[in-house]
Amino acid sequence: MVFNSFKTGVCALALAATSTLGVTAANAADQEISWIYCGDRIDAIHERYIEEWEAENPGWRIAPEVVGWAQCQDKATTLAAAGSPVGMAYVGSRTLKQFAENDLIVPVPMSDAEKETYYPNIVSTVTFDGTQWGVPIAFSTKSLFWNKDLFKEAGLDPESPPKTWAETIEYAKIIQEKTGIAGYGLPAKTFDNTMHQFLHWVYTNNGQVIDAEGNITLDSPEVLAALQAYKDIVPYSVEGATAYEQNEIRAIWLDGKVGMIQSNTGAAVRAQGTEMNWGVTTLPLGPSAAGNGTLLITDSLAIFKGTGVEEKAVEFAKFITSPKPQGEFELQGGAGLTPLRPSAQVDAFVEKDPYWAPFIEGIFSGGPEPLFFDYKGLQNVMIEMVQSVVTGQAEPEAALKKAAGELEQYK
Repeated sequence: MVFNSFKTGVCALALAATSTLGVTAANAADQEISWIYCGDRIDAIHERYIEEWEAENPGWRIAPEVVGWAQCQDKATTLAAAGSPVGMAYVGSRTLKQFAENDLIVPVPMSDAEKETYYPNIVSTVTFDGTQWGVPIAFSTKSLFWNKDLFKEAGLDPESPPKTWAETIEYAKIIQEKTGIAGYGLPAKTFDNTMHQFLHWVYTNNGQVIDAEGNITLDSPEVLAALQAYKDIVPYSVEGATAYEQNEIRAIWLDGKVGMIQSNTGAAVRAQGTEMNWGVTTLPLGPSAAGNGTLLITDSLAIFKGTGVEEKAVEFAKFITSPKPQGEFELQGGAGLTPLRPSAQVDAFVEKDPYWAPFIEGIFSGGPEPLFFDYKGLQNVMIEMVQSVVTGQAEPEAALKKAAGELEQYK
C-alpha cells in the first residue's frame, strides 16, 4: 500500500524523538483522553466546554496538547503509525480514508437524527463506504468578492457582479484593459489550496473527481470546461499565478490591486477594516451548473485506535462539536469558518451581516473534498495539472487526461 513506505518513515521518526504526548497516550489510565489540538492556543470556548464535559463525566480528563498548524497533523500521523496513538486529533478530513484503510482510526457512526442537524452534504465529507470516520469541527466554503471601485472605474456596474464564468472572464478582461489592474486573482502556487480553488470551479459546473463507487471521473466535459476557463482567465489575472496561494491573493485584493477573488468569510472580516467598496456573492456558475456550488472543506476530529478510550473519545468528540459549543466556536468571527448547521444563531448573524448569506447558499449544491487513499498524491496531481495549464505548458484536454490516468494509483 502507498501508506506503508510512509508508515516506515514516520515510525523511525517517532522512535527517534521521544514524545511526551506519545508516552502519555500509551501509558495513560482509561480516564484520560489525549487530544492533539491544532493552533497557537486552546480556544476559550473549547476550554469552557472541556470543563463542562469533565464535570459531567467524573474520573475522566481531556488532555489537549497544542501543536502548531504546520506540525499538528504530521504529529498525529507519526504517533499513530508508530503504535503510540493519541486518543483524538484534529485532522483534515481528506486524511480520513488513508487512516481508516490502514486501521489507525475507528468509525464514528452518526444516527439519522445527528446527520439531519447538519447542512446538506456536510456529512459526506467524512463518509466513505457508507461509514463516517470523523466528526466535522471546522468548515469552509468560498464566495466571489469584487472591488466595486475598480468595477466603476472600468465602466462596469459596481452593484452587478458576474453570475457566470463567461461574465467573470469578460469582466476581468475589461477591468485590466480599462484600469491596468488585474481583473482576477488566480492562485496556482504549489500549495494545497491551489487544488481547492480549482475544485470550486469543478463544483460550480456539476463536475466531480471521483464517484461514490470509486471511479475516477475527472476526465469529463464538466471538468474540462473548468480547466479551459482557467486557461481563458489567466491573461487577465494577477501575473505569475504560480507564485501565489489564496491568502496572498487575498492580501493583493485587500490592497485594491485586483478586481475579483474567491475567498472565505475571513476576507469579509478583513475588508470591513479598509476603505475599499466591496461586495460578495455566490460563486459564478459554469455552463453545466445544477445550482450554486462550492467545495465543502471540513476539518474533523479523528478517533485513533488502540488507546483503550475510543468509545469515550467518540462521546467527547460529538459533545464538543454539538450544536451549542460548535455554534459558539465557529461564529465568533475572524476565523473564516462557515457554519456546519442551520440555527437561529446563524440566522441572526446573516441578518446582522448579510455577507454570510452566499457562503451558506453555496452549500446546497456543493461537493466534498475527494477522499483518496493517498490524499497527497491526489493533491500533487491536481496542482501539477492546474500549473501546467496556467503556465501554458499543456493544453487543458491533454492535462486533464494525464491527471485522470495518474489518479488511478491513489484512489
